[in-house]
Amino acid sequence: MKNLILSVILTGLLFSCGNAKKEEAVADVTQEEFKTTLAPVSDAILENAVIYEANIRQYSEEGSFEAFTKDIPELKKLGVKILWLMPIYPISTTKSKGSLGSYYAISDYTKVNPEFGTIEDFRTLVKTAHDHGIYVILDWVANHTGWDHVWLKEHPEYYTKDQDGNITHTVDTDWTDVADLNYDNKEMREQMQKDMIYWLKEEGVDGFRCDVAGMVPVDFWEATVAELKKIKPVFMLAEGWEPELLKNAFDMGYGWDTHHKMNDIAQGKANVNEWDKRMAQIDTMYAKDDILMNFTSNHDENSWNGTVQERMGDAAEMFAALSYVAPGMPLLYSGQEYDMNKRLLFFEKDTIIKKKGKFFPLYEKLGKLKNNNPALHGGKNAASYTRIKTSEDNKVLIFKREKNDSTIVFVSNMTKEPVKFTAAYDGKFKNYLSGEELENKPNQEYKLDPWQYMILIQE
Repeated sequence: MKNLILSVILTGLLFSCGNAKKEEAVADVTQEEFKTTLAPVSDAILENAVIYEANIRQYSEEGSFEAFTKDIPELKKLGVKILWLMPIYPISTTKSKGSLGSYYAISDYTKVNPEFGTIEDFRTLVKTAHDHGIYVILDWVANHTGWDHVWLKEHPEYYTKDQDGNITHTVDTDWTDVADLNYDNKEMREQMQKDMIYWLKEEGVDGFRCDVAGMVPVDFWEATVAELKKIKPVFMLAEGWEPELLKNAFDMGYGWDTHHKMNDIAQGKANVNEWDKRMAQIDTMYAKDDILMNFTSNHDENSWNGTVQERMGDAAEMFAALSYVAPGMPLLYSGQEYDMNKRLLFFEKDTIIKKKGKFFPLYEKLGKLKNNNPALHGGKNAASYTRIKTSEDNKVLIFKREKNDSTIVFVSNMTKEPVKFTAAYDGKFKNYLSGEELENKPNQEYKLDPWQYMILIQE
């Protein structure tokens, strides 16, 4: 098989800039008006969705809702259908870290951080996303609040206390900038639920990404999601891997172990056999309608464990493609589309440099394929996944995805050395990225360069 040259397919999109009159009108948008701009989220939408994690503070020099909103048409080009906003709420200053504090140390669940703009600016963002066919979910931090939250004064019984009666941060963590919530308190649960309902009913959001979801009792999530769904269909993402979270509460969880296998393979600590074990593990741990999120980066990985280039090096592009074609839903973190190769500061102002390199056109084409080819469906009625045997199964990964008479085959060399192999698969294909026509014959030997990959569409 021949070396590949990535081709770029641009999908144009008209962008209508919001003027002052539009923003003024959006300030009074009702929940009914939000519903009319975009059909409620559905299982069908989840099958071919790309999710984007937006770090509003660091996305632009302004660090504002308004600046981010201007780029929503760019996200549409990437096939993004779900926009996950990192916490947008006011940040506590008591016991805060750094000069700006953590997004996850919240002082009020029902207001927006003035650092980012006004509630009118936020409403403009939501409406613009909806107008472009993109759903908006909010990062929800239910395990703890910042030390300035009004509950600390008015309802200290909402919090976990030590043996001396002092409110404490979450045990066995270094999260000293937050106070741990006590889920034995029924009134706190009810208020937490009401605050989540506010964002659905009053601000038109479409669901939540729930921080450290496994540290909050599952029965809270199940009861709360049932109440949310009485208002409208929602998309729920758990920051957690636990299968019980996906049984009745969440649509999707984190594919943490998949991500760790990618890092290990890129660093030579594991091989394709470990990937195969992970795929088998998913089949045994999770139900068929459970969705896992695939990612090469996110805010935690970037800030604390390193950039994609630091962790994956020359394998970064191959794993980016794999995150789209493997079962599940692919995540893009702010800056990945711009070849970002720096760790964003977490408690200080930093800025993503928005200069298109090799990854924007790649993600654009991967997004188009994910959106449009049933063989990459990764939701509750996902396309099948079948491993194809090769003569170098510990080095070469080949699998096919099939659904509705559509077939895609992924071929990759998961090592830093060239590899020769034969594959137990034949047929005629089109290389999606290069447009090259290929025919695979039985017992034919092939060669792949280090980390080389192909996405083949069977014709």
